[in-house]
Amino acid sequence: MKEQDYERILNKKLRLDTMRDRIDKITLSSYEKDFELTFTHNSTAIEGNTLTLIETKAVLEDGISVGGKEILEIYEVINHKKAYNYVKKRISEGALLDENTVKDLHEILTENIFQGGIYRNQEVRISGAGHTPPAGMEMYAQIKAFYEDLKYKHDNPITLAAWTHAEFVRIHPFVDGNGRTARLMMNYQLMLSGFLPVDIAKENRIDYYNALEKYAVERDLSEFENFIAALEESRLDLYLRLAEGKV
Repeated sequence: MKEQDYERILNKKLRLDTMRDRIDKITLSSYEKDFELTFTHNSTAIEGNTLTLIETKAVLEDGISVGGKEILEIYEVINHKKAYNYVKKRISEGALLDENTVKDLHEILTENIFQGGIYRNQEVRISGAGHTPPAGMEMYAQIKAFYEDLKYKHDNPITLAAWTHAEFVRIHPFVDGNGRTARLMMNYQLMLSGFLPVDIAKENRIDYYNALEKYAVERDLSEFENFIAALEESRLDLYLRLAEGKV
């Protein structure tokens, strides 16, 4: 991401910081609730969950069981909402993203599905990808290095959030649930720095996968970084319009 692009996005974030109180509390709550719903729907749908947005809403907001759906899919959306709430709780405490938090997130995401929070000891292959995740002791070495890097990286928050996601899924430390975990981790980094969380629409999954593949194979973060920056700027623009009464 070019420096001038980050400066433009940062300026919008700083403007919103001074104007956020202008947004009606009920309006703000409704937009945040809508984000939580769509984020949960998209993040699980990207991984193959077949619940529609309306069905996800029925499960999460109305407590209605959806007929014809596997119980695993129901748990996936319920767990994702719990995990996002856990992220918000940790952010409110000012806690940095660390290994224990990541394992907790994964365990919440996989509750009633399988035992989460445990690194794999199997080799895995990502369907259609040109990158094969590390295996054995190399995987353990890389995930430990990842957490060490988290402590000392001084990139701007958007670059850090993009790298956190891309590097985590490149290593692929869990048997399943890495994508959902990584998207929560990415938003954790954004929110910790006062930026807005972002949502990757399931319709954009091909661009999303391609950008992650470019990083995994070539270690080129630029495409994914720009992808996340555009989502962040779009969210900031929406909230600025709300603050200015233009929505």
